[in-house]
Amino acid sequence: MRLAFGDCVLDTESRELLRGKARVRLPKKTFRLLELLAGNRPRAFSKEELQEALWPGVFVAEGNLARLVAELRGLIGDAAAEPRFIRTIHGFGYAFSGEAAPESGLASRPASDVVFKLLWADREFALREGVNILGRDRDAAAWIDVHSVSRRHARIVVSGDQATLEDLESKNGTFLEDQAVTSPRTLADGDRVRIGTVEMKVRRYARSVSTESVRGL
Repeated sequence: MRLAFGDCVLDTESRELLRGKARVRLPKKTFRLLELLAGNRPRAFSKEELQEALWPGVFVAEGNLARLVAELRGLIGDAAAEPRFIRTIHGFGYAFSGEAAPESGLASRPASDVVFKLLWADREFALREGVNILGRDRDAAAWIDVHSVSRRHARIVVSGDQATLEDLESKNGTFLEDQAVTSPRTLADGDRVRIGTVEMKVRRYARSVSTESVRGL
């Protein structure tokens, strides 16, 4: 996703924020906060939801979230007194409420001939181009309602004929072929992915056979 707002462009695939032509360095949690709010606009998030997403399984003082929001506002040219992008909902939480749209002038990416799926027990999760969240959040691309899985546990980014797996600071970790994922890892057909106690298999195959069932493989 490349999202333009004000003089900023948020690129969630390259994990960059641009202001004008300059790259803005966003700490990991600050980037996650912007990605969460902007990517789900205009949905309002409660403080509890944001705290769980940013500090999963860890108790943090409410002031930590407020400081993170203040830091984000400063980096994107926003202000609490006259907010253009980040709206405070007193007694509840925050929402992205500014005008934003996919960046104009970008060449459309041709559809890939490759399809990615995750197989878990008797379920299939088709992965779309871009960011796919794995976790207990009902809006996740792969909704896995298991206690050992964090609300936003991991993500798979599909870009053309490649897919990469990242952990989102989950409580119980993300593993690829039994190795802990501490940085983005490229996925291949047949790879075993484990989040918490849930093990899944990656399938990568040609779009021409995408209508065929891959269950049980």
